[in-house]
This record gives sequence, structure tokens and C-alpha cells, in this order.
Amino acid sequence: MTTTYAYKVRNQQGQVIEGTLDATSRELVASKLREMGYVPIEVTQRNKSVLSAEFKLPGATKVGVRDLAVMARQMSTMIGAGMPLIRALNTLRDQTENQTLVRTIGELRTDIERGSSLYQAIERHDKVFPPLFAPMIRAGETGGVLDTVLERLARTLEKQAELRGKVRSAMAYPVMVGILVVLIATGMLIFIVPRFETIYANLNGTLPTPTRILLAISRTLTSKGWVVVLLLVVGVYLFRSWIATTRGRLRFDGFKLRAPIFGKLASKTALARFSRTLASLTRAGVPVMESLNIVANTSGNAVIKQGIDESRERVRHGSSISAAIAGHSVFPPMVVQMMAVGEETGALDDMLEKMAEFYEEEVEATVNALTSLIEPLLMVFMGVVVGGMIIALYMPIFKLITIVK
Repeated sequence: MTTTYAYKVRNQQGQVIEGTLDATSRELVASKLREMGYVPIEVTQRNKSVLSAEFKLPGATKVGVRDLAVMARQMSTMIGAGMPLIRALNTLRDQTENQTLVRTIGELRTDIERGSSLYQAIERHDKVFPPLFAPMIRAGETGGVLDTVLERLARTLEKQAELRGKVRSAMAYPVMVGILVVLIATGMLIFIVPRFETIYANLNGTLPTPTRILLAISRTLTSKGWVVVLLLVVGVYLFRSWIATTRGRLRFDGFKLRAPIFGKLASKTALARFSRTLASLTRAGVPVMESLNIVANTSGNAVIKQGIDESRERVRHGSSISAAIAGHSVFPPMVVQMMAVGEETGALDDMLEKMAEFYEEEVEATVNALTSLIEPLLMVFMGVVVGGMIIALYMPIFKLITIVK
């Protein structure tokens, strides 16, 4: 199992250099450093607690897709203007605010100064850069069109960030309303319902069934709240453990694609990501098998990943991509037909680009439709939950009024 080691070495000019390497042992790190011409001073294992503390420092944040898109676009501009790569990285490091990315750019510069290519340097930081980053950089360096590839990469990442933002905007409102409903219902069960229980305890008679159920839930929550919390924690843990398995992830992701309201949104989002990523990789000249492997790992859905993996095996045995994906229900006939036309005309990347734009527009339209549809549904849901609890509380009082009359 590989572990990250922090090292401190001295180069041939006597300068002290610090950095990190992934290896299976401290001795292997030291041997590797000596082969690179350095004199090891200190090699220590970087444990998880150190990493966690490091990432919690002010300004040290997770590197997002938008950060990487900005980085790629700025590098494209500087390299296209004829600026040397090392100088471009220095300039980029000075202009970047994300401290994690600043640290990573510094390590990229160090690796390149030691003789590595940009592709090799980026490949060592797979936790920062997404899977499509390194192969596209390699294709750009090999073909001498690094600035063009970086511009395409920036556009792909920007589209991914834009797509993710649209999906999050569609999910944010239901989640916030759901949390609000849970908080209101919990507050009523803990603070309001027990007061009514004290009043109804002095009545001689049988309470209505909805009232008795509500009082029972309130008693359970107030007297054994810790049990409820424990059950919730255990339930979440079991659910996360289940979806961590291959079978569980396939079933859960399959349910997401078939969900009544959000299923179409999830499907269109995955197809947009598939089309956009494969178009970028194909246009950059990345080999087909490697492109399909990257697309599968970045699909974000286990069912679609399984379909792409199976299709990749058919392509390996001589099938075209369109024929390989034709047998999977996750790929609509339009996708198959447009890819077939693209392969026949030699313009597969253009067809994939058009499909990506189509599905991105479909996602936007679906988000707008869901927003207008969900808002009244959530209001009705809130009214049913809160109003139902109030009616259940006051049903005995209504019954007493009827008896008095």
C-alpha cells in the first residue's frame, strides 16, 4: 500500500528542497531521491491527521472544478503567448488564491525543473487533478498544441462546473424546505405536543387515533430521543456501507436514474458529462480505449460506468463505439445514431460536442421546469405535515365542543 512521505533533501548546489512522494516504504523514497541526484536529509511519513490539519489552515481549501478551469485557461493564454512553462507556472502560482492549488503548482514546477514533463508532473497529483487532465496534457505536449488543449480543457471544466451548479440549484430548494419541515415538526413534538398531553391526561375518554399516534411519537422523542438519534446514525452508517459495495452502488444509482421526478435530470446530466468529456478527449487525440476508461471513471453513475466498461470491451474486440453502446438502455437511440454518423463522417468529436450542448440545454430546461413544479408541491407537503399535526392536536377539543353543544 502506497503512503505519502514528506522529504527534505539537498541538491548539487547545496540548496534545501522539500516535497512529497508516494511510495510503499521510507527506504524506497530515499533510494528514489538518491537516483534523482539529491542527498536525503529527512524522510517522514505524512499521516492523515497532519493532512487534515493542513487542509484546515486559513486559505487551504479543496481544489474545485472552477479553480482548475481558471488555471487551465490562464496557462493556455500564457503558453500561447510564448511564455516558457516554468515562468508560466511561477506567474500562475502568484495569481492563485487557493492555497492547496498554490502548493500543487509549486510542486509541479519543482518536478519539471528536475526533468519531468508537465504530463508526468500532473499525473503525480491525481488527488488534485481529475482523470481527464493528464491524458489531455500528454496529447497536447506530444502534438505541440498544449495551449489549444489547455483551452479545450478549460472549456470542458467550465461546462462541468456550470452543469453541476444547475443541478445543485434544482436540489437546494427541496433540501432546504425538507430540513425546515423536519425542524418545525421536531420542535412541535418536543415543546408543544407535551403541553397538550398534560391537558388531555385529565380527560376521561378515548382520544382520537391521530392524536394518540402523535402523542406516542412525542413521548418517544422526548423520553428516548437518544435511541432515535442512535437509530438514525446506525441507519445512515448502514446505508453508506451498502452503497459502498458494488451491488449497492449499482442499485442506488439505478434508482436515481429511474426516480419519478429527478430521474430524467440525473440521466440527462450524466449523458451531458459523458458527451462533453469524450468530445474533449477525442478532439485532443487521446486513444479511444483510454478515453472510454476516463469517461467511465468520471461518469458519476455506476450504471453508466458499467455500460461504458462493457462497451469498451466490445471496442477492444473491433466494434465501433456506437455499435458497442447500442445494447445499453442508459444510452438513448439519439446518442447511438449521432455517434454512428460521427464515426462514419470522421467528425465524432463534433457530434459529441453537439450532443453535449443539447443535453446541457435539456438539463437547464428540466431544472427550470422542476423549480416551477416543486415549489407548490413542497408548500403542499409542508402544509400537510404541519397542518396535520395541528389538526391531530385539536381533534379532542373539537370533539368536546360538539359534546357540550
